[in-house]
Amino acid sequence: MPRILRIINRFNLGGPAYNVAYLTKYLAPEYETLLIGGEKEPDEESSLFIFKEMGIEPLVLSEMNRSINILNDIKAYYRIKRIIKEFKPDIVHTHAAKAGALGRLAAYNCKVPVVVHTFHGHVFHSYFGRIKTTIYKNIERFLAKKTSAIIAISEKQKQELCLEYKIAPLEKTAVIPLGFDLLKFSENQIEKREVFRKQYLIEEDEVCIVIIGRLVPVKNHSLFLKAIQYSKNNSQKKIRAIIVGDGSLRDKLMDECKKLSLDYCYYPTEQKTATITFTSWIQDVSYPLAASDIVCLTSFNEGTPVSLIEAQAASKAIITTKVGGIENSVNSAAAFLVDIEDEKSYLEKLVLLVKDVELRDKMTSAGKAFVFTNFHYTRLVNDTKRLYKKPLNY
Repeated sequence: MPRILRIINRFNLGGPAYNVAYLTKYLAPEYETLLIGGEKEPDEESSLFIFKEMGIEPLVLSEMNRSINILNDIKAYYRIKRIIKEFKPDIVHTHAAKAGALGRLAAYNCKVPVVVHTFHGHVFHSYFGRIKTTIYKNIERFLAKKTSAIIAISEKQKQELCLEYKIAPLEKTAVIPLGFDLLKFSENQIEKREVFRKQYLIEEDEVCIVIIGRLVPVKNHSLFLKAIQYSKNNSQKKIRAIIVGDGSLRDKLMDECKKLSLDYCYYPTEQKTATITFTSWIQDVSYPLAASDIVCLTSFNEGTPVSLIEAQAASKAIITTKVGGIENSVNSAAAFLVDIEDEKSYLEKLVLLVKDVELRDKMTSAGKAFVFTNFHYTRLVNDTKRLYKKPLNY
C-alpha cells in the first residue's frame, strides 16, 4: 500500500483543512496517510474538530508557524525530515506556502520518489511590497524544480502560476479544484434559518447580508462596510449585516463602523440588535448561510472562495469582487461579479439585491447544481487519485 505524508500549513479553520481531511479519509484503503501540520495562530479558530469527527488523528508540529521564524523553521524542517525517515512515504504532498517550502525541501533531500504541492492561494499580489513579493516568487520557482507535480485549484490560478508569474511549467501543473461535503448546506435550511435568526435577533422582514472570512487586509472588509452603509442610505429595506470570522483587523473595522455611522456589536460579549454584527468564528457556517438573503465577498485576492461555494450550495444570491479563482468557482447566473477597481458598481449591485426580492430568488437556484458537480469531495478524491497514478518523476 503506497504511503502518503500529507503536510498542511496549520490546523486553522478553512478550506485547506477540510480538503486534507477528505483526502486523508477517503484515499484509504488504497493509500495510507500520515497527516501533519503546524499550529493555528492565536486569533484563528482551530480545525482539529473536523479531524476528530472524521476519526483522523493528525500530528501537530509546534515548531511550524505561519510567520517566518528562522529558528523555528529550521527546527520544523529537521522534524519533518525525521518523520520522513521514520514513515518512509512514497509521496509527500504539501498544502500551502510554509508547508510547501519546508516539506518539499525535506522530501527532496530525503529522496522521496514523488513530491506534490497544492497552491491553495498565492501571495504574488495584494499581500506584500514589490521586493518581498519578488523574493517569494523566486523561492517558489526554486521549489517547483524540486517538485514532481504542482496542483492549482482553478484554471485561472494555473494561468497565473505558469504564464503570469512563471512559477512552474504548464506540463507540470494540474488543475484540481477543492472539494467539500456540501449536503449540510442544503439540508434543514428552514430550521437553521430560524435558529440563527433567533439567536442573533434578526427579524424575518430584515434583509440579512453575510460575509464569511478572516478579518485581515486581503479580505477587504472595508468595502463591505461601505456597501452596507450605501444600501442602508439608498433603500427602505431593513438591513442586518453579519460578519462571520475574526482576526487582527477587528478593532480597526469597528472604528470604521463608527466613522461610517454604522451601529455595531461584537456578539460574543454584547448580545444586541445592530446593523453590523461581528460574530467571531462559527464552526458550522451552514447556519448563518441558511439565515442569509445575500452573501458577499470583497477580497483583493482569492484562490478558491470557500464561502461562495458553500453559499451556492445553500442557494443564496451572491455579490463578489472578481479576483483570483472566483470566476472559476461561481456560476455567473448566481452572482454579480464586480471588478475590484469598480467600487461604485459593487455598492450599486448590493443595493439592487437588497431591494429586489424577485432578482434574489431568480439567482438562488443557479449555483447549486454547479457546485455539487464541480466541488464535491468525491470529485476531489478521484482527481487526486488519477494524479498520483500518473508517472510523476520529471
